[in-house]
Amino acid sequence: MSQVLKGKRGLIMGVANERSIAWGIAKAMHEAGAELAFTYQGEAFGKRVAPLVAGLNSEFLVDVDVTDDASLDRAFDELSAKWPTIDFVVHAIAYSDKNELSGRFVDTTRDNFKNSLDISCYSLIEIARRAHPMMAENGGTILTMTYQGSNRVTPFYNVMGVAKAALESATRYLANDLGPDGIRVNAISPGPMKTLAGAVIGGARKTFKHTDINSPMRANATLEAIGGTAVYLASDAGNCTTGEVIRVDGGYHVLGMPQPDNL
Repeated sequence: MSQVLKGKRGLIMGVANERSIAWGIAKAMHEAGAELAFTYQGEAFGKRVAPLVAGLNSEFLVDVDVTDDASLDRAFDELSAKWPTIDFVVHAIAYSDKNELSGRFVDTTRDNFKNSLDISCYSLIEIARRAHPMMAENGGTILTMTYQGSNRVTPFYNVMGVAKAALESATRYLANDLGPDGIRVNAISPGPMKTLAGAVIGGARKTFKHTDINSPMRANATLEAIGGTAVYLASDAGNCTTGEVIRVDGGYHVLGMPQPDNL
């Protein structure tokens, strides 16, 4: 897949550190020849992200709050001034109060439910709306990140499972809306990952170990595998794939029970 993204430009949203899924995707896309721009949220994340993106020769890094329309408008105005058109956007943004990622789902608060759905799902719609004019002439790809907790109960994933279910549905509706302009919208669904976001979910280590020893491949996904999948979807080889949830989880999603040795 060497240089299959040469001549393409895109925006990566959601890098937090070198273990982020978004960072794995960014590295793979850079190696495939793409030019990249990045967003971050807040000064603390900016200090972590800036040294990383400098190593990818990126000259565009902007602070964005996806719950603030003015912040989103400003970011896309700045991006369009630099690049009138883009070929892809990677949306790797999700949030929930960590205090509600343990215990019971039934105890979800109204405020956290609304905030989790706003940041984790509605932000994709806002971003797609702004990216659309920059892709409408030549087509493009919008990618988001989901997780199997969207359709199968996963311990302590709680409100994030509902948010990811909404995100996957939004992916399908956006794919239908934007398809006539040649814009594909897909979601990638890795298994558990050792990321900053994943670590706040109750029982994260046990979940990671369980899928690692039970998936058909007897392994969890790697950043390299996820990045390669993103490269494929953003490349011309992915031109006829849209509205999909692509699972990169070592095959864990096909299981009905653990492997015999682990029952």
